[in-house]
Amino acid sequence: MLTDLEKRVIAAIQGDIPIVERPYQVLAGSLGIAEETFIAVLRDLTDRGVIRRFGATLRHQKSGYQANAMTAWQVPEARIEAVGKIMSSFRAVSHCYRRDPAEDWPYNLYTMIHGKSEADCRATARIMAKKAGVETYQLLFSKRELKKISMTYFPDAI
Repeated sequence: MLTDLEKRVIAAIQGDIPIVERPYQVLAGSLGIAEETFIAVLRDLTDRGVIRRFGATLRHQKSGYQANAMTAWQVPEARIEAVGKIMSSFRAVSHCYRRDPAEDWPYNLYTMIHGKSEADCRATARIMAKKAGVETYQLLFSKRELKKISMTYFPDAI
């Protein structure tokens, strides 16, 4: 069971986070509580596993990027951690994760590469491949965005 305060804090972090030096102070103020209380509730929810991760949604078109490519990499399993660290260190990469390969799809590491153009994404992938020592990969370019929304929990809590 979640308390009313926990539900209100969860509802407060679901939308856009203010781009200020102390965003939790602003969110706490909107709930009429102290920043320290807000952060303590977030820590407790995280410690209890209620909140498992915080994520950000990149609206790449609004930030000047016109192309993105989900890039599937075939990486020896023994190197997956090391290669993942290399791949995720690139500024053009917003996502990096491991998946089990399928029988007819041998790729096990995925990165979302953002660029000004498809050529820019391809160039970034070549540099990433060289730096990580990975030869086999596929770029899957987005053609159209069909949906990009986050889950909403406790919409009436605020």
